[in-house]
Amino acid sequence: MTIYTDKIKEIAKRVLAEGKVDMVIGFRKGTMPMMNQPLYATSAESADELIWDSSCGINLANYVTDKKGSIGIVAKGCDSRNIVTHVIENKIKRDQLYIIGVPCTGMIDHHKINAMFDGEILNVEESGDTLTISGSGFSEKVIKTDVLRQNCAVCTHRNPVIYDELAGELVAEQKNVDPYASVKTVEAMSADEKWNYFEDLLSSCIRCYACRNACPLCYCPTCFVDESRPQWVGKSQDPTDVRTFHLLRAYHCAGRCTDCGACERVCPMGIKVREFTKKLNKDCLELYGWEAGLSLDDRPPLDTFKTDDPQNFIK
Repeated sequence: MTIYTDKIKEIAKRVLAEGKVDMVIGFRKGTMPMMNQPLYATSAESADELIWDSSCGINLANYVTDKKGSIGIVAKGCDSRNIVTHVIENKIKRDQLYIIGVPCTGMIDHHKINAMFDGEILNVEESGDTLTISGSGFSEKVIKTDVLRQNCAVCTHRNPVIYDELAGELVAEQKNVDPYASVKTVEAMSADEKWNYFEDLLSSCIRCYACRNACPLCYCPTCFVDESRPQWVGKSQDPTDVRTFHLLRAYHCAGRCTDCGACERVCPMGIKVREFTKKLNKDCLELYGWEAGLSLDDRPPLDTFKTDDPQNFIK
């Protein structure tokens, strides 16, 4: 995907020079391998820093929330879907945005790659579908598809759903993947097995709130975990407080989550946070035929009502 870099720079410089936007939000090289940083490019000089590769995993929709002025933004499939959600939820206006769409073949999982090597990784070079990972005393080639983030491995919306200009040709969408395979595994468990599964899943949570802070859906001025009047949930490591935080945050994302994987990407403990939101995504699809962020014209299932909506839950 590094071939997109030159095109992104060219588009960014042009729209800035033409005055179409006040800034272009994209990525620049990070100070650590596999950790590219968001960049606000406001001039041709700063636009020269823009890059694109398989370490551009942050969801840039986070950076347009309630912004003023005209904004250019580089957006892969999941970013564009979150931008749609932001527009629907009145967090940004569509005519404020110039969307540079980037067809995506997946982002690499830095947790997975770091676990493959004993020494510190100092550099990751990408060439086509091959990564060259090197550090002190080692250099090894890895196939990109073997180290994709899990949400990317099962993504069925790799192309931007809305854009003003594309940085490359659209890619083929994945057809022979089951985005909900892990959910079905949990659904097949007994009640006790499910309880133990989720207890184990959350046992390492340190309540750092990185998942919340990285999520483009978590833009409330005051999060429910920070409320003191009333206090909805305690601040301790008590298992009840931990469960309450994760379950309530997941339900706040119901019908809105695009499975961008931002929550799992930033979790320092490697918790599979998506196990909660994936279940809700599956329910929304099966009950209402709904996937978040695919259309500016349709309202999410939890803020609209249809007379033929399933109502079995009432019984």
